[in-house]
Amino acid sequence: MCGLLGLLTSGETSENAVSQVDQAMHCLRHRGPDEHGTWHDDHIVFGFNRLSIIDIEHSHQPLRWGPEESPDRYALTFNGEIYNYLEIRAELTEQFGARFETEGDSEAIVAAYHFWGEEAVRRLRGMFAFAIWDTQNRELFIARDPFGIKPLFLATGAGGTAFGSEKKSLLELSDLIGIGLELDPRAIEHYTVLQYVPEPETLHRQIRRLESGSY
Repeated sequence: MCGLLGLLTSGETSENAVSQVDQAMHCLRHRGPDEHGTWHDDHIVFGFNRLSIIDIEHSHQPLRWGPEESPDRYALTFNGEIYNYLEIRAELTEQFGARFETEGDSEAIVAAYHFWGEEAVRRLRGMFAFAIWDTQNRELFIARDPFGIKPLFLATGAGGTAFGSEKKSLLELSDLIGIGLELDPRAIEHYTVLQYVPEPETLHRQIRRLESGSY
């Protein structure tokens, strides 16, 4: 279990945004005690708490990867485990000559996205929620596994879009991104009747979940 948190800003990334994301990571410290870090550029901030399982020494996150001509093109944060990552790495190497610097499953995700695009999500077998930032095209790609084992919450306001493994981390950024904390009456009704809140709702009106099997 790992914890990811990100903020795609509506303008240029400020020192305050980086600091607030870093501070909000305390809500996720129980999800990854082995490594804590942040990464940012002019548009996005990534935060991550890692529970090291595969390739402990090298698969640090947020992970940077890219093709030979642009080795740091992508930044990845990833929560989960990819069961067929060895097969994916072998296929990418054989088909495209992909190169890998680690022995972990994280690189397989971002390399698959580079070569296969959104089709990569269908090829992954495992439990996952991840975010990939393309520094070249300035595009954010996020996805969840088909069974929704790993959560991913989203909130968008005037200050940008925040996403994270737990809703309480987004609540910490509510003022920064400019969202209210009003409760969602329909979600409350669903909870009282069904004893759970169906996706994509949450109990807060302006915080949603990326639905299972979606990107």
